[in-house]
Amino acid sequence: MNLEAQARRHAPTPVQRLWLRRGLDQPGGKLPLFDMFGQHMDPRTIRACIEQGWAEPWYPNPLNPDWLVCKLTPLGRNVARQKSVDAAHETYKIFSLID
Repeated sequence: MNLEAQARRHAPTPVQRLWLRRGLDQPGGKLPLFDMFGQHMDPRTIRACIEQGWAEPWYPNPLNPDWLVCKLTPLGRNVARQKSVDAAHETYKIFSLID
């Protein structure tokens, strides 16, 4: 990783953090190709995590070469295990305004 990338390091977005957390329970830290709703993960999310050093390409997918098969890095595991600063966005709870 170069110095410029280290200078741009930031906290993961809620979407990035959720994606990284899904790799914690997978063999080898494999990260999913699809989100929880069955939609293909946005390549921008995957590339941003790779640029931050949280994920790394694992192996090429011969059936779909444009799909990025990735796994968690040690740094990515640490980031995924950390509590979010703004956990309210990650809970997806709906509160009633009426008692």
